Amino acid sequence: MRLLLVDDEAPARARLRRLVGELDPSLDAQVVAEAEDGEVAVDAIASHAPDVVLLDIRMPRLDGFGLVQAMGEEMPLTIFCTAFDEHALAAFDARAVDYLLKPVQPERLAAALARAHKLLSGGVAKRHRGMRAIAAAIESEGSFLARILVHDETRAYLLPVDRVDHIRADRNYCDIRSGGRTFRVRRTLTSLAARLDPKQFLRINKSDLVRVDAMREIHPWSHGDYRVVLHDGTTLSWSRRFKQEL
Repeated sequence: MRLLLVDDEAPARARLRRLVGELDPSLDAQVVAEAEDGEVAVDAIASHAPDVVLLDIRMPRLDGFGLVQAMGEEMPLTIFCTAFDEHALAAFDARAVDYLLKPVQPERLAAALARAHKLLSGGVAKRHRGMRAIAAAIESEGSFLARILVHDETRAYLLPVDRVDHIRADRNYCDIRSGGRTFRVRRTLTSLAARLDPKQFLRINKSDLVRVDAMREIHPWSHGDYRVVLHDGTTLSWSRRFKQEL
């Protein structure tokens, strides 16, 4: 099982990692990533395709329940690990595999992961795990993304990055514009910008990333800012700060 640890306290993550390392080898559990809050976890789920998330509840920016809501059907199996017992009913309403109180006891963690292992051994959870792993593997070629997994109402597509015109951030999502269509993905703009070739894509402000070949015109504006016009007529602001970083 591939595990993601999500907790805003580094000592709590370190303890969970140690406990996982002491588990019975038959569970085949390994920690593939850690995240200090729900926003970072959104990107970690997309990048590492974990099977199970060991998830704290009270965290800054995006808390545990917010992460579950943001990910929807794409949320891996979840085991809540928290110091507060009053959220148990809400946790099981969120289809949690288990609810562990801190300090997490080794035998409780082992039992929870054994239950998750059984769920993952077949059925829908296993198929979803496989699709996440496949997507993570085939999106990349070398150091940068060659394609991005996107969805519409009925199907999933592997969209080549050279067909992406413009990416706009919306909290823990990004709207990807391609040929007049918009696809929403559960990733942050910062994580996508880090995975896209900077020779092909420019971060022009806090919210917008554009493909260089999709830019038609650049005009001086005010206070050192510029206006960028894309081939489809979309007009965006290129801020002075991001222009200076180029």
